[in-house]
Amino acid sequence: MVKEVERAGIPVVHICTVVPISLTVGANRIVPAIAIPHPLGNPGLDAAEEKNLRRKIVMKSLEALTTEVDGQTVFE
Repeated sequence: MVKEVERAGIPVVHICTVVPISLTVGANRIVPAIAIPHPLGNPGLDAAEEKNLRRKIVMKSLEALTTEVDGQTVFE
């Protein structure tokens, strides 16, 4: 799905917990997430820490979305 959307000229960021799978399916902009049951958070953190963690992932994704890439790129 990611490749088809990008083929239409719309940049896509794939936030994932298992980067090798994203590489296998051909995603161009990959942002690693936290864990399979909680990709964009960590229930072990207090509310303020979790908000900061989520904001960091979203900001990294926006950076990836606005970055020109030539092939697959993982944004750590």
